[in-house]
Amino acid sequence: AHEVIRMRERMHEAHPNRSGLFDVKHDRGGMIDVEFVVQYLVLAHAHRHRDLTGNLGNIALLGLAAGHALVAPELARQCQDAYREFRRLQHALRLNGAQFARVPAERVSAQVRAVRALWARVFG
Repeated sequence: AHEVIRMRERMHEAHPNRSGLFDVKHDRGGMIDVEFVVQYLVLAHAHRHRDLTGNLGNIALLGLAAGHALVAPELARQCQDAYREFRRLQHALRLNGAQFARVPAERVSAQVRAVRALWARVFG
């Protein structure tokens, strides 16, 4: 867990956001946090739950993790929905020529809260 947190910190430092907007991919509570949590859960628990090794994607793996009681099912569902919304926003912005996938923070505040809660639950 310590190494995963350290790697995430390095990534955060490599993608500073001084725009005043929320970067749906790189900011704390965004897509990369979901991805790091999911990969940590796979690394930490796949020896007991072999289905976590499937090439299923973050949304499905988060659902499996909830099914194994590694995270609360409601929190997993909220984070699955958050990840879907982040991806939808990212695709829409990029298709319209945006260099970064950034939105006003209030637009995604519920999603960010869910992802931060997941991070806190998994990493303390």
